[in-house]
Amino acid sequence: MAQVLVVEDDATIRSALIRGLTERGHAVRSAPTAMAGLEQAVGDRPDVVVLDLGLPDLDGTAMLRMLRGVSDVPVIVATARDDESEVVAVLDAGADDYVTKPFGVAQLDARIRAVLRRGGEEQRDQAVTVGGLRVDPRSREAALDDTSLELTPREFDLLHYLAARAGEVVSKRELLTEVWQLPYGGADKTVDVHLSWLRRKLGETAQEPRYLHAVRGVGVRLAAPED
Repeated sequence: MAQVLVVEDDATIRSALIRGLTERGHAVRSAPTAMAGLEQAVGDRPDVVVLDLGLPDLDGTAMLRMLRGVSDVPVIVATARDDESEVVAVLDAGADDYVTKPFGVAQLDARIRAVLRRGGEEQRDQAVTVGGLRVDPRSREAALDDTSLELTPREFDLLHYLAARAGEVVSKRELLTEVWQLPYGGADKTVDVHLSWLRRKLGETAQEPRYLHAVRGVGVRLAAPED
């Protein structure tokens, strides 16, 4: 599921996009003007912005340039304009993708997943630091307060996945799917066992957590001790 911001002045189109993307599992917010969209994009930090160009207060391309000055959120331009020079100008202004109206919600959903996948690939190899914890996927090394952690491959993958989403509550179902590549059902004890081993190596317990915080009935959240 992605947090999607739809910036579209046509109420009918806006409602259709909200309904269609929500049905596909996304959390959708919307704005009818460029300035309202810019405010939400900066303040709410969505995962992706779907941007119309023909906005009443400011051309979408101008909004895109303003947004690129403060954010690298993926932007998919959705507009009736199909002139090649328009496409080039929008891409040069910082758009990640471009779809011409009319289009189906299924196509837009596929494009959203594609730009998010590309963004994930770019960030996948970056080292992550959370408090005194540092996880480097390129060298597959992890350290706590400059002391190397001896982790199994699965423990490292689990720690890296949680650290890359620091502050977020991650469900056991998501961990089974993304870290173990397993379907959900009955194997969540595997997650509990590995979390227990990981806590031991981080010098903490479930009763006295420092980095790994269990959220009852939901999942686990990794956060720096001071957060």
